[in-house]
Order: sequence, then C-alpha cells, then structure tokens
Amino acid sequence: MLSDHLVDQFAPISALGVAAAVTSTLRLGTFVFNNDLRHPVVLAQELATLDQLSDGRLEIGIGAGWNKPEYESAGIPFDAGSVRIDRLAESMSVMKHLFSEGPTNFEGHFYRVRGFADLPRPIQRPHPPFFVGGGSPKLLRFAAGNADIIGIAPRVRRDGKADVMGCTLAGSEAKIAIIREAAGPRIEQVEINTYPSFSAKVTDQTGPAAREVANRIRQRYGVELSEQDILESPHVFIGTVDSLIEKFRMLRNRLGINHIFVGEDYRDFAPVVQILSGT
Repeated sequence: MLSDHLVDQFAPISALGVAAAVTSTLRLGTFVFNNDLRHPVVLAQELATLDQLSDGRLEIGIGAGWNKPEYESAGIPFDAGSVRIDRLAESMSVMKHLFSEGPTNFEGHFYRVRGFADLPRPIQRPHPPFFVGGGSPKLLRFAAGNADIIGIAPRVRRDGKADVMGCTLAGSEAKIAIIREAAGPRIEQVEINTYPSFSAKVTDQTGPAAREVANRIRQRYGVELSEQDILESPHVFIGTVDSLIEKFRMLRNRLGINHIFVGEDYRDFAPVVQILSGT
C-alpha cells in the first residue's frame, strides 16, 4: 500500500506497476490517492491497466484530500471539506461507470464525461475494491454506501490538526456506529479498516512506549490521554505478540474491524499475522 503525496517518495502508480511485475500473490493498492490530483478518466485508465498487469490484485484507496500545504504549493484550490467530498463522490461514480461495459455518460457538478467505450477494463468485476476512509460523519456515510473497504481515520480539524479524541476507543465506536447506520444491510459485505496513526511497536516495554506516545500527543496536539486510552486506541498497536493478538480480536469482536495496516515495522508483526490467520 503506497501513499500519494507530492513529496520525496515514489509516485504510486508507476511504483505499483513495478511491484505487480515482481510479485504474483501480493495485493497492491494505495493509502490513499488524493482525488484532487487526477481527473477520474485518467485515473480509471491507469487503474484498469494496473489491475490487468497484476492479474486482478489491485485495491483502490482514494480520499478527498486533506494536506493543505500540498494544494498551496501546486496551485490547486483547497475547497471546503464538504466540497472535496462531493467531488470525490462524483469521481468514484465516473470511475465505476468507466469500469463497466459500454460508453460512459455522466453529467455532474464537477465532472462531465461522454463516451470512452473503449478504455481498458479491470480484471476484477465489477471493479477492484474501493477503499475510502475518513473521520467526518459525511465522509464515513459516503464510504458506508459506496466503498468496499471503509477506513476510520483521524478527522482533520479546521486548524489542520488531527481530532485526537476521535481516535480513542470511544471515539472510534462512534464512527463505527455512523458507518453501521449508513451501511444498513450492506455492512455484512464491507470490510472495516484501521491503521496505526500514532504508533505500532511489538515490545514488552508496553508502559514506557505508551507514555512516549501520550507525551508526543500532548506536545503536538495539547490533548491529555491516559496510558489506558493509548493502549486501547484502534490507532495504536503497542504490546507483546500475545497482547496484540488479544487487541486485534477485541477490535474485530467489538467494532467489526477486520482489515488492518500495521505500518513500516510489519516484519515484527509476522508472528501476530501467523497466529491470527491460522497459518
């Protein structure tokens, strides 16, 4: 899973093409595309190509965009969050039309598309899984009705800082409640994702590691969280192999979370994956 930022990192589409060429079973995807950086017709062609090159292993992570400095540096207007979400909704609708058979005719507020009956189609039908995550109720409701994988993420407030309290266990339960209500019966067909926004570490020094995260959050965001708040958070993975297995099972049973990223130190989590997957 590769991110999509205008910084010193590999561009995700070309890098995933290389990954597709040298692997045969690994799922490939983005976490996540900034919708405002590409026209949906252009992105749909790229993604259908990637899905074909990988023999159907693509997951499409896409979001409304959040990093205001990137917009300013690139000269892209940074619209209100509600506008960016509406644009994302149209973009996904366009791409789903383009992935289906026949010509696409779409008339929206942001995009107007005609034709394109001969673009490449993905192997996965009706389309590769769409991954959409966020923290605002509007984005969570949209994801609940339109995404195959729904991520709970920190909400970015108007001051540009993360809503830390929304990342606690209680705050995450509130987000899951929004998703369940909006999804209705389709909740049985979707996956729910979380990832370590603040820390991921396999260690038997749980207390010191949790206090370090709490201190970092207090210094950066001015929010006081207890050690228990840190260790319970669905956005912090700190503990021994056994305690992490217990936590992931709790997240699945209590919140329905069944799609998890563990971060850059993923090799340390191999024993956790091995036990939970039964392999």
